[in-house]
Amino acid sequence: YTFIQLSMRTPHLRQWLAKRSQHSITAEAGANTAPATVPNAATNRILGRWLLGCSGLVVGAVVLGGVTRLTESGLSMVDWHLVREMKPPQTRAEWEAEFAKYRQFPEFKIMNHDMTLPEFKFIFYMEWGHRMWGRLVGLAYVLPTIYFWKKGYFNRSMKGRALGLCGFVFFQGLLGWYMVKSGLEEKPESYDVPRVSQYRLSAHLGSALLLYCASLWTGLTLMLANTKRLNQLRRFAKGTVGLVFLTALSGAFVAGLDAGLVYNSFPLMGDRWIPDDLLAFSPTLKNFFENPTTVQFDHRVLAISSLTAITGLYMFSRRMMLPRRAKIAISCLTAMAYAQVALGISTLLLYVPTPLAATHQSGSVALLSLAIWVLAELRKVAK
Repeated sequence: YTFIQLSMRTPHLRQWLAKRSQHSITAEAGANTAPATVPNAATNRILGRWLLGCSGLVVGAVVLGGVTRLTESGLSMVDWHLVREMKPPQTRAEWEAEFAKYRQFPEFKIMNHDMTLPEFKFIFYMEWGHRMWGRLVGLAYVLPTIYFWKKGYFNRSMKGRALGLCGFVFFQGLLGWYMVKSGLEEKPESYDVPRVSQYRLSAHLGSALLLYCASLWTGLTLMLANTKRLNQLRRFAKGTVGLVFLTALSGAFVAGLDAGLVYNSFPLMGDRWIPDDLLAFSPTLKNFFENPTTVQFDHRVLAISSLTAITGLYMFSRRMMLPRRAKIAISCLTAMAYAQVALGISTLLLYVPTPLAATHQSGSVALLSLAIWVLAELRKVAK
């Protein structure tokens, strides 16, 4: 009681007690504040949706790249600038200057020497759209990665994966330009039409598919919860995914060599099961990468092998007790496999019309997506 009376009479003591009380209240409030966000089921679902969205953008890039290839637009932009080329030519003088640069390279001199400016604008905008979409993909990976990192959504494993995905996007852009350069080079010893290297085209497509698979798989596993493993069926599904991926990659060699324009018959190639010029090049290994006949033959064999494997997966799965979602995924994969083979045969028999060929290329990504979904469902069940 005496201390309280004394404090009321002493101004300095009253101020000291007031400040001490204020500091105590602040400290208690800070102690009761919720801790910073840490990785949990809710943040994993957010990351999963982000990566599924990114994988969708990668699909768009693959489809747009296929259409660019089919319309022979990929060599219309003869230089590469990260920022400056984001704005296309605006005035007629700028278009004339861009067209003049294109006229200096083999594709114009050999194939398009009678091309008009409006025709050039079409192929330019096709390639420009593909490049701008690639930049959009890069931003979709990099900017959210920075945000989620600062918010603490990533555990140690996810930090490594996110950095790897962002680095792979950057590598994919450089690989795209490296591919384009191969079609701009003068080749006086070659009598072939100017085109990009089928090796670089396959590497470009293959890296895009790897980026897509990694994003889709990581996104699905973040949004699904663990269950018991169905080891035998899952091993079968893993092999099927690998076979589907290899078939899609072989399609890049078909596109790069215009191999769809030889032997436009099915199931025979001409009037034979195995054509005479299958191993016409020397050494023999060269045929598998540079002989259009061999490349088409390989693509046929891989496609039928994939269809057989998927059919076997479907029949094997019918004899097992699986979650409903897993059965739906396997059924969708099987239906898509038969549709994709039908699209491929139709594209071949009709001499590769652009709309049908573009649909067939898109179908390969859809088939790969469903195969990865099956693999995820066999490993996990939905929350």
